[in-house]
Amino acid sequence: MKLIIVESPTKALTISQFLGKDFIIESCNGHVRDLPKSRLGIEIERDFTPQYIIPVKKKKIVNQLKKKASQAKEIYFATDEDREGEAIAWHLKIIFDEVLKKETKCQRIAFHEITKEAVLEAIKNPRQIDLNLVEAQQARRILDRLVGYSLSPLLWRKIARRLSAGRVQSVALRLIVERERERESFIPQEYYTIFAVLRKLKILKPQSQIPNEFKAKLYKIGKKKLDKFTIKTKKEAEEIVKNLKDAIYLVNEIREKEISKPPLPPFTTSTLQQVANRRFGYSTKKTMMVAQQLYEGVKLGQEGLVGLITYIRTDSFNLSEKFLKETRNYLQKNFDTTYKPPTFRFYQTKRKIAQEAHEAIRPTSIYRQPDQIKNYLTKEQFKIYDLIWRRSLACQMAEARIKTMTIDVLAKKKSIANHYFKATGSQIKFAGWLDVYPIKIDEVILPDVNKDEKLDLLNLESNQHFTEPPARYSEAGLVKVLEKYGIGRPSTYAPIISTLFERNYLQKENGRLIPTEIGCRVNDLLVKHFPKIVDYQFTATMEERLDKIAEGKEKWQKMISDFYWPFKKELEEKEKEIVQQKPIDEKTDQVCEKCGRLMLVKFSRFGKFLACSGFPECKFTKSLQPINDGNDLIECPKCGEGQVVKKRTKKGRFFYTCSKWPECDFASWQSPKDKNDE
Repeated sequence: MKLIIVESPTKALTISQFLGKDFIIESCNGHVRDLPKSRLGIEIERDFTPQYIIPVKKKKIVNQLKKKASQAKEIYFATDEDREGEAIAWHLKIIFDEVLKKETKCQRIAFHEITKEAVLEAIKNPRQIDLNLVEAQQARRILDRLVGYSLSPLLWRKIARRLSAGRVQSVALRLIVERERERESFIPQEYYTIFAVLRKLKILKPQSQIPNEFKAKLYKIGKKKLDKFTIKTKKEAEEIVKNLKDAIYLVNEIREKEISKPPLPPFTTSTLQQVANRRFGYSTKKTMMVAQQLYEGVKLGQEGLVGLITYIRTDSFNLSEKFLKETRNYLQKNFDTTYKPPTFRFYQTKRKIAQEAHEAIRPTSIYRQPDQIKNYLTKEQFKIYDLIWRRSLACQMAEARIKTMTIDVLAKKKSIANHYFKATGSQIKFAGWLDVYPIKIDEVILPDVNKDEKLDLLNLESNQHFTEPPARYSEAGLVKVLEKYGIGRPSTYAPIISTLFERNYLQKENGRLIPTEIGCRVNDLLVKHFPKIVDYQFTATMEERLDKIAEGKEKWQKMISDFYWPFKKELEEKEKEIVQQKPIDEKTDQVCEKCGRLMLVKFSRFGKFLACSGFPECKFTKSLQPINDGNDLIECPKCGEGQVVKKRTKKGRFFYTCSKWPECDFASWQSPKDKNDE
C-alpha cells in the first residue's frame, strides 16, 4: 500500500481520481502539531527549543494516520509547496517514526496544480523534506509566539483584558492608525482651476463622430507655469476669467503620438487580493477562501473534481512553458493574428526566494473557459476564476495601442500676458489584451485642428477645489502597502487583517478600515514603548532573515537569539515604567433596569458600554448608544419596550438587537429603520 497525505479532504478527493487502487489518499486537516496554547511552549534556555504537542482536536486524525502509516510500504507527503506545507510534512514524519517499519520509504512530493499530469509527475520525482524551509517556518512560529505571549499579557495589565499584540499585526495596525491621525490633523487648502470651452469656427457635420467642441485647462501665464495652488482665491480666479473673456484664442501647438500599453503581469497572491477587493468588494479572507476551493477542486459534472487554478500562495510571476505554449495555441485558434505577440512574455519576479519558487496564479487549462463551467461554480467562484483566467490569457497577448493628442491653445490680449491652455485626448486604436482584461481608460476625442487656427470661446469655467485628506486604507490598499514595505508574506495578509477585526482593533465603513478606540490605545502604547516591534524597516528585516533561513544561509537559533534577549530586557524595563491606562468608570444618572442601582460607563476591548454599579451581584449591561432615527430612539419591532442598539460580533461585523436582551431576542443584520424605509 502507498499512502499519500494532503492537507484537506477536498484535495484528497481530487487526487484520488488520478491514482489507482495501490494508493490511499488521506488528509491531515492542516497542522498536526503546534505549540501549546496554555503556556509559552518554548525552552528559552535550551536554545529556544519548541515544545510541540498534538492538539486534542487533532488526536483522532493523527491516530488514524499513524495506523495507516504503519501498514504502508511507501508514504508520500503531498502537502503544499511552501514553508507551512513543508513543516506539516516534517511533523507528520516525526509522528510516524515510532510506528514505521524499517523498510517503509517516506518521501516528499509537491505540485503547483492539482491535475493528473502534475500529480503523476510529482510521484515520479519525489524528494526529501527540505529542512531549511521547515526551520524558516519554525523560526517564524517561535518568533511570533515570543512576541505575542510577552506583549499580550502586558496589554491586559495596562489597558484591558483579552487584548493581543503581534509581530506583524501590530505593524499593520500602526499603518491604519497613522493614516487616521493624518486625516484628523489634515487642514484643507482652497485652490481654483480655470477651463476654456472652445469650438472650431468651421463646424463639422452633425453626424460626424469627431467633436467640434473641447475643453482646455489653463496651465501657464506668460512664462510662469501654474502649480496646484497658484490660484488660491475666488477673487483671483474671477479676475483671470474677466480678463480672458474678450481674448483671441488660437491653436498654438499640436502634438500627436501613439503609445503602447503592455499587459499586466499574471496574478500573485497580493495582486489577486487587491483586484478582488477593488472590483467585487471581497475581503482578503474571502478571496483566499474562494481561491482555495478553486485550487483544491470543484466538481464539473461527469469530469468529477477538477483543480481549476494553480497554488494560491505565491509572489512569483513565473508561468510554466507548458502553459505558455497552450496559451499561444489558444490565441492562434480564437483571435486574429494581431493579438498574438511574436514571443512569450516573461515578467520579472520581485523576490526570488526558494519557498516562494512556484508559478503565478493561473488556470490549470486555458481551454477551460469561464462561461463553459459557469453552471458548476458558485457566484463567487465564477468571479474569481473568470478574473484569473482573463488576467492569465491577457498577460500573453499583444500590447494595446493608444493614440494621444495634445492641443495647446494661446489666449492673446494686448493688455495682459499671454495665457496658455492645454487639452489632452486619447483614443484606443488597437485594444489588444484590453479586449480580454478591460481596465478603465478614459477616451477623450479632440477635434482635428491646425496650427494658428482661430477658435470660438463658448465659456470660461472657474472651479473651486479643496485638497482632500489621505484616504483610509481599503483591504486592497493595506495589502499593497504591506507588500511595499516587505511586511508579512503572501500567506499572511488575510490572517493579519482578520486578526485585527477579531481583536476589535478595526471596523469597516464603506469598504474602508477605521481604527477603533481600543485599537488606537494599543497602537499608541506599542509605538511609545516598543518602537522597534512596530518599526516597518525592522519588521521587513526580520522577514528577510527568515528568507535567508529558508535558503540555508542563516541559523534560526541565532536569528531568534539576536531578537529575544534585547526584547526581554526592554520588556522588563517597560513593565515597571508603563503606567496602567485602564480608564476610570464614569458615573451616570441612568438606573439599572434589573436592580435599580446607578449605571456606570465602563471600557473593554469592545469599547465603552453601560454596566450596573452593583457588579458582580448584578451583571446587567447595555450598549452605550441606542440607534437614533432623527430625534427619536428606534423602538424594538418585536417587544415594543426596548430600544434598538447596535453591537459588534467577535469578527467585527455590526448587528442590531434589543436593549432588553435576553428577555427579548430580537436580532438583525439590518437596521429596522432601513427595513422600514424599503
